[in-house]
Amino acid sequence: MAQAPAADGPTLAAVRARGHLICAGSDPLPGFAQVNAQGLWTGFDVDFCRAVAAAVFGDPSKLEFRALSGDARFAELQTGEVDVVARDADWTMRRDTRYGASYVAPIFYDGQAFMVPQALNIVSAYQLDNLRVCVLDQSDQLANLREFGFVNQASYTEVLYEDREDLAVAYRKQLCDAVSAPASWLNAIRRNMDDPGSQRILPERISKSVFGPVVRQGDDQWFKIVQWTAYALIDAEEAGITSLNAQSLTAAKTHRIRKLLGLEGNFGASLGLDNFFIRNVIAAVGNYGEIFDRNFGPGTGAGVARGQNALWSNGGLIYAPNVDTDGVGGF
Repeated sequence: MAQAPAADGPTLAAVRARGHLICAGSDPLPGFAQVNAQGLWTGFDVDFCRAVAAAVFGDPSKLEFRALSGDARFAELQTGEVDVVARDADWTMRRDTRYGASYVAPIFYDGQAFMVPQALNIVSAYQLDNLRVCVLDQSDQLANLREFGFVNQASYTEVLYEDREDLAVAYRKQLCDAVSAPASWLNAIRRNMDDPGSQRILPERISKSVFGPVVRQGDDQWFKIVQWTAYALIDAEEAGITSLNAQSLTAAKTHRIRKLLGLEGNFGASLGLDNFFIRNVIAAVGNYGEIFDRNFGPGTGAGVARGQNALWSNGGLIYAPNVDTDGVGGF
């Protein structure tokens, strides 16, 4: 029996009435969110927002992307001024319980690291001692740096900055000998330097960071829409569905592919969406691997390996539940 479409919850109704999705990210960061030469927002975070727009409207362009800093992202989420916060704020108990917000799924794994000039001939974080280290003030990163120094009996002169851009400028001007931040930030800083090859990101990670999109608490339907958009990107990569073949696999015979493409089952209805919403998402932005490669892969200048962000089947941590199984029964 076909499932009746779910009624629009408050967020989905508001998004549809407005005619576009409002998605918040952080201040510009290469690879994640930046304005290109055509004046358009691009990046990993932007692509995820485009995926949600494609899930809801079938059109990734029905998106307003806002760059917001700090707690402003969560404040505007609470008041309904934005519909979803993209990946930028790492998932912590404080953020998950303090802001009336819910993280929906992990989509990017990271960790705090150090970057130093190659000229220092330092190859390990354990060699760092009696150096000036740039780090964000009043941040988890500062606490992690102090803890790492305490445990390893190392002494640093902390050079503190209030925001990410000032941190990057200070390091480029050699106001410190090393900089400590999430590895993804360090890659972005290196990417913007005159000679990226002159910099080395040390292999040790002194923290773990999990990133994912965030929605307001209290709207389960919207939570599920954003969650299953994220899972669809991952499931599609596993199944070999790409932006190039998503529209041409209508003759596919495997049940998994047919279900992901909306050719079998009625999964969109349970979310209040078109049954082809996953096909629309993948056709618009590609699968998870395509999004990663487009923003960090060869040709981008980022030089970021998949690492933890590889699929679980390739030794990474990226994993998603199945849309459905091929079993029988009512559940």
